[in-house]
Amino acid sequence: MTRKQTVLTRRAFSTGVGAAAFAAPSILGAQEQAPVRRNMSSFRTHAWQDHFDRLGNGIIISDTVSRVLQHWTADGEMRIYPTSVPMTDELTRRGYTEIVFKDPEPDWAPTPSMLERDPTLPSYVPPGPENPLGIRAMHLTWQYYRIHGTNDTRKIGRRSSNGCIGLFNEQIIEVYDQTPVGTQVKLI
Repeated sequence: MTRKQTVLTRRAFSTGVGAAAFAAPSILGAQEQAPVRRNMSSFRTHAWQDHFDRLGNGIIISDTVSRVLQHWTADGEMRIYPTSVPMTDELTRRGYTEIVFKDPEPDWAPTPSMLERDPTLPSYVPPGPENPLGIRAMHLTWQYYRIHGTNDTRKIGRRSSNGCIGLFNEQIIEVYDQTPVGTQVKLI
């Protein structure tokens, strides 16, 4: 037998074994197991109609449990983004708000409660690569709360913020560019 024939024979054998395993699930004990749920994503999505009466200028829904932000533009196009969310429930504000100011080059200063928790924080960080707000920020009606970018990509998908909703810098640019002041927001 040549090397090529040996390889084909091994492939045929392994393919036959694999096919037999799929054809006879009892061999693997699958009959006694519950069905496996295969998620493409852990994001739980929401319908904007369950939270708002009209689309208006657009809508943002940020789910702090599944750590996802859904953004609908005024024409109804929807996109989903992974986020960072507040570290604790005490820092999490939920409810209705809206975008009141868009900052193309955010600077940052810690809030009084942040300084109370960590007095070693710098008193001010100008726009740039060290800024915790990343390269864009959208202010909400609630004082100190923002939807913003982050330079620390390890935070996305985690409970890591002091109250804000953070996105990758590339994604906050996209949301920022398509979100007018007055856009409706709900944090759930």
